[in-house]
Amino acid sequence: MTDAACTRLRRADRAMRDPDDIEALLQRGRFGYAATTSGDQPFLHPTTFWYDRSARRIYFHGARQGRTLENVTQNPRVCFGVAEMGRLLPAEKACNFSLEYASVCVFGRVRLVEEEGEKRRGLQGLLDKYFPELRPIKDYSPITQAQLSKTTVYAIEVEAWSGKQRVAAA
Repeated sequence: MTDAACTRLRRADRAMRDPDDIEALLQRGRFGYAATTSGDQPFLHPTTFWYDRSARRIYFHGARQGRTLENVTQNPRVCFGVAEMGRLLPAEKACNFSLEYASVCVFGRVRLVEEEGEKRRGLQGLLDKYFPELRPIKDYSPITQAQLSKTTVYAIEVEAWSGKQRVAAA
């Protein structure tokens, strides 16, 4: 499937046209879903994540064994999604009930981060995103070599993305 086929939206009027809007949602998103496959069976992996804007890369982490690791070892193609919900929008007809939302789908390849510096940076990026008020050494023990060896860090190399949103009148 081509990037254009993956990112084509049925509702073009709801497309996020500005890449800065897509990146902003990736930066503020609280959690996302990595979609992997094993054969023809898809799997979703809900996860915390960090979007590194300078590298156009998404980092997340997990255990040194398990379904996600097995799947990405077999097939590095991945889809990653993040969304947020706004107001619920009632209507006179049930079929017209809706909600405000924003969502992004990222397509790319995932790789296991092996280089220690990048692995440490990926994990520290997660800590900085979710605990911005806390500092290593001052508030918690920094990431250790032992912790690095027990953790798998994944990096999604972003190849294409699409974003859409609905914002209703006040």
